Amino acid sequence: MNKRESQRMTIVEDAVIPQVNALVRKHRGTISLGQGVVYYPPPPNITGAIEKMMSDKAHHVYGPVAGLDELQTALVDKLKTQNNIVLNDEQCLYITAGANMAFNAMVLALCDAGDEIILLAPYYFNHKMTIEMCDCKAVIVNTDDNYLPLIAHIKAAITNKTRAIVSISPNNPSGRIYSTQMLSDINRLCAEHRIYHISDEAYEDFVDDKQPHFSPASLPNSTPYTISMFSFSKSYGLASWRVGYVVAPHTLETAISKVQDNILICPPTISQFVALECLRSGADYIKKHIEHIDHNREICRQMLGELANQEIIAPPLIEGALYTFVALQNRNCDFTMIEKLISDYRVAVIPGSAFGLHHKHCIRISYGALPAAQLTVGLERLASGLRELR
Repeated sequence: MNKRESQRMTIVEDAVIPQVNALVRKHRGTISLGQGVVYYPPPPNITGAIEKMMSDKAHHVYGPVAGLDELQTALVDKLKTQNNIVLNDEQCLYITAGANMAFNAMVLALCDAGDEIILLAPYYFNHKMTIEMCDCKAVIVNTDDNYLPLIAHIKAAITNKTRAIVSISPNNPSGRIYSTQMLSDINRLCAEHRIYHISDEAYEDFVDDKQPHFSPASLPNSTPYTISMFSFSKSYGLASWRVGYVVAPHTLETAISKVQDNILICPPTISQFVALECLRSGADYIKKHIEHIDHNREICRQMLGELANQEIIAPPLIEGALYTFVALQNRNCDFTMIEKLISDYRVAVIPGSAFGLHHKHCIRISYGALPAAQLTVGLERLASGLRELR
């Protein structure tokens, strides 16, 4: 037997977060500023939803491929009131096992082997991994020095093989929030070239009042080519429950249904019951926790600003999501450095190279998972490490 992995998988880079998490477990007492999760649990009323699901044997067989009717109805209302997306017969709504699975379904539904999808660097590495697993090509377009898209550069990267442009706002990993004008320009570019705009909006709730979230699918006449992906993982603390959803043109529904039926058969019913109760909890549940994350964001601004004044890092840009992307001054950043920060300073971050920035020496800092006091200690350890490792 020829015991080897597929050629397709040999070109897919290893996922960096499991590697960092393994080092964190090895070195006890490490404070992780790595993985992007929130500090708070789901709303307490999900207990009732779980009991309701368990009490009816009808819930223990396969459910609808697109998701439970009750959750579909609640999401239609949420999309209208929160995202200004009014669903019609030209669109379909599918509940998925998180936004990652939604993206996987979109690539399989849209692309043939050799097709191209444009990612903006720094990109979310799971997007690139999915594209390569599907025998397609991720075309990487660099953003500007402030990690914002350059429309002219995106336009220059479009070829006759391009099937979609991906935007993430609020952005993972940079934390930047793309303006309404910027997202509208990307959307218009997709319309002009008859390609799809895939809008990843997993961090929609993690914005400030100065820059409210904007969904490109709310633009007039954008329905035929705009795909919007959302997640319960962050906003409602449901990361392990794996539930998200996607809005796509109706013309893709048959393909999406095939993917969903083959990979999932149906979205996990218990997760959907929990997601429905989360929506019923209302926006107030999220808002009270967002205040804590806003406080953490201010701690990062202050402490990282001090490092910038010492010319150890470039001035940080801290806006939304759960992250900031920090460029190091006069210091290379590779995985060896990450290992040393963990082993010697007991603090973990993610290298910028994992997100496609090989020409800059950056790290991603995640600040949403920790109490303020622990975040402060983690940043102090990081500052010590960066000073001494120069």
